[in-house]
Amino acid sequence: MASITVRNLDDGLKRRLRIRAAEHGSSMEQETRDILKAALDEDAAPPKNLGTAIHELFRPFGVEKLEIPPRESIRELPRFD
Repeated sequence: MASITVRNLDDGLKRRLRIRAAEHGSSMEQETRDILKAALDEDAAPPKNLGTAIHELFRPFGVEKLEIPPRESIRELPRFD
């Protein structure tokens, strides 16, 4: 396995990483690996289709199933004679 060193890490960021690792019961190294894996796996996820994206957008509002109105005949087309 490869390893990397991250230099010049902001003190506040390191503190937040330490706290987050403690909350998850893991080391800072393991927490960093988990964060990197999640971030890179998210980029590799296949794009959603438009219908799925719209459904996920409105799901929190309780819109699970919409009533589809009945189809009506189209209006008469205009004549240009």
